Amino acid sequence: MAEPSLDPRAELLHLQARLRAEEKKLALVQEIAEALSAPGGLDRLLALIMEKITALMEADRATLYLLTDDGTELWSKVVHGGQVQEIRLRVGEGIAGWVAKSGDTVNIPDAYSDRRFQPAVDLRSGYRTRSILCMPMRNNQGATIGVIQVLNKQGGPFTAEDEALLGALASQAAISIENSVLYHSVVAKNVALVEAQRQLQQRTDELNILYEIEAEMNTLLDLDEVLERLLRRAMDLVGARAGSIALREGPGGELVFRTAAGEKGDTVQGLRLPMGEGIVGWVAAQRTPLVVNDPARDPRHQVELARKIGYTPRNLLCAPLIAEEEVLGAIELLDSADEARGFDASDLKLLTLIAGQASRAIEVARAKEDRMNQGRLASIGQMLSGVLHDLKTPMTIVSGYAQLMAQCDEPEQRNTYVEQILKQFELLSAMTREVLAFARGESNLLVRKVFLHRFLEAVKAQLEHEFAGKNVRLEIEAVYAGVAWFDEQKMLRVVHNIARNAAQAMLQGGSFRITTRAEKEHLVLEFADTGTGIPAEMEGRLFEVFATSGKKDGSGLGLAIVKKIVDDHLGRISYRSEAGVGTTFTISLPLEKPAALGDSSGPIRLEGFKR
Repeated sequence: MAEPSLDPRAELLHLQARLRAEEKKLALVQEIAEALSAPGGLDRLLALIMEKITALMEADRATLYLLTDDGTELWSKVVHGGQVQEIRLRVGEGIAGWVAKSGDTVNIPDAYSDRRFQPAVDLRSGYRTRSILCMPMRNNQGATIGVIQVLNKQGGPFTAEDEALLGALASQAAISIENSVLYHSVVAKNVALVEAQRQLQQRTDELNILYEIEAEMNTLLDLDEVLERLLRRAMDLVGARAGSIALREGPGGELVFRTAAGEKGDTVQGLRLPMGEGIVGWVAAQRTPLVVNDPARDPRHQVELARKIGYTPRNLLCAPLIAEEEVLGAIELLDSADEARGFDASDLKLLTLIAGQASRAIEVARAKEDRMNQGRLASIGQMLSGVLHDLKTPMTIVSGYAQLMAQCDEPEQRNTYVEQILKQFELLSAMTREVLAFARGESNLLVRKVFLHRFLEAVKAQLEHEFAGKNVRLEIEAVYAGVAWFDEQKMLRVVHNIARNAAQAMLQGGSFRITTRAEKEHLVLEFADTGTGIPAEMEGRLFEVFATSGKKDGSGLGLAIVKKIVDDHLGRISYRSEAGVGTTFTISLPLEKPAALGDSSGPIRLEGFKR
């Protein structure tokens, strides 16, 4: 019996309804495709997928679970249907866990009839789960990366057609999710790489700054110069308009502002501040760097001191100076060049790095200063020994002329003796001034134009007294007797020291010959004796301080002083000696005044330093 045919109008309406449903599905599939290809974070992508899949599958809600990296759990932060929370399931637990473990699709018309279903969630939320469609999501290598689960299809259980549609969507979603994860992983790694590059560049810049500071500080000797250069460098690097460095000094450990720069810097320098007082004192006492962008409101700020100086900073940085656990003081920078920003943590970090380098530079400068002071004291001791050594000659001459004066009744002759004595006192005074100048950190030559014939006359007059009673014959041959440039008093000391050594080498008598001549641009002085010669053990040590061999009352200073004076004159000294024949010293000095010796109108500083 044939089935009755449907009413054509009713059939048309049915087909039109089917067509509208398919068009709606097609539109939703297109929306899902657009959602999967749209940029954005993973959470937003999952939310879009669930929203569209829920509508397309005509379900109450949908949940998308992703597999953790270790493959032991499923997690979801997107739950369509009213709740947004993170859910975690162990693989194998519940319907979704079973699908993740087995890789099979599950379509359950009645959830409560399936033993794998866990109704605890329904009991907590009051929701009633009826039908479930759950299937795995696989990437393009076929590996499971998660699970899609939809609940409660409207109008009945899920169909085979629903399975096919959800399977297609799950595959597309899996690829999009994996691409999104990979993309954001690459972005995160790029961000981390950029940050690492930034930190590396920052660290490189910091190391370059510290290297530059150390290289610059190593060239300086004076502590105050080190402090001033450090402060200026810190101000330039951080961008500050003023600053100061305070060091602990004295038995009480007070902070003394040793250097200051910027407005009112001259007023600040030299001020004293007890440890712990003011922001600088607090930083030094607490060993803690500090940034204060409103000092007027900070209780540690010394308002009275600021008023006394006449300068109130808008903002400041301060860092302690610490070396080997000892607080040396603090460095303070005032008023950022960027008035709107002020100082920040990066500025404080940079100042703290500079403070660490500054602390080491201060320690090095202090050590250098201590060594120089010790060296100067040692040099003063050596110089005093030399002066005492050289006092013998003028004192002997003064004594000799004084005895002659006592025996002389002629006024004119007595005046001549007085003149010679006064010359020796002038020499004694010059020696005293030299020691005092060196003690002040100065070492001077008084280079003047010298008429050599007059100089030789004075040498002759003095050495005749030196050799009196010693059976030593003095001979002077002035091949050149014109003009020369040197410190006359110091060159007299050279002649006396060489002559005294010669007399000690000619205990049985002999001759001492002085010859002057000009060779090219040099004045050459030769001093030849007929003594015993220089002992072999003194070879190479003759001009060393305290080097002596077998001489009675010998100090080992005479020839060392000679060498020093000749060197100061930019000259050279050499000798030749033969045992039993004698010794000849040859000194070569610039005949014209060297430019390095400066203006002849005053003393010439050749070495040493002045604080």
